[in-house]
Amino acid sequence: MKNFRTVELSPIPLYTQVKENLRDSILDGSYPAHAKLPAESELSTIFGVSRITVRQALNDLQKEGVIFKIPGKGTFVAKPKAFQQLTQLEGFGEAMSRMGYEIYNQVISHKIIAAPPHVAQQLKLPAGADVAEIKRVRHLNREPVSLEVTYLAPDIGERLLREDLASRDIFLILENDYGITLGHADLQVDAMLADDTLAHALRVEQGSAVLRIERLTHRADGAPLDFEYLYFRGDAFQYRLQIARRP
Repeated sequence: MKNFRTVELSPIPLYTQVKENLRDSILDGSYPAHAKLPAESELSTIFGVSRITVRQALNDLQKEGVIFKIPGKGTFVAKPKAFQQLTQLEGFGEAMSRMGYEIYNQVISHKIIAAPPHVAQQLKLPAGADVAEIKRVRHLNREPVSLEVTYLAPDIGERLLREDLASRDIFLILENDYGITLGHADLQVDAMLADDTLAHALRVEQGSAVLRIERLTHRADGAPLDFEYLYFRGDAFQYRLQIARRP
């Protein structure tokens, strides 16, 4: 049994102390993913607080996605979300592999199409110009986590047809194989609800929360290179960014 810290008299509410105590025990590995937490009555005894206080702490942790409850069975530790830092430009597979995840990309389609108006504008192409469109579902530890729709100039897209996009990042291919130096990327982030296509690709319920990112990647000389729509499961992934008060 985990030795919890005792709650104490302080300006910090009791339920907050219980919540943070439980969170610490989850983050330090004392209660790994899918482990069952002690019952409310047991936690009440351990912390010396009422069951109402314990319930409030558990409800807050559930809202934060740290734990989940199964009626009639108990309270369990949720699987932590995968995350990627926004402090540097790198491919999804590149970032996830470094963190020890197993990566697999399911290529849904790879074709040359007439550029949709917004894509043409982003890549500074004439309206209706040809672009390569690549759709992939990215899997972490064999679970789908994102749908990515990538647009590139057709000559690069045709070269990528010969590449192993199931296991390699496009960014790494562009830099290491094609000698194209990447510069910076512009990102726009918002949220949306999964339509039928996204629900099917990501194996979520239609109407589930999805994180949507538009990313325009530039070459080192500033010319646009790669425009993408990235759709991430809201329950399985997050982006993180550290910002300073002053530059």
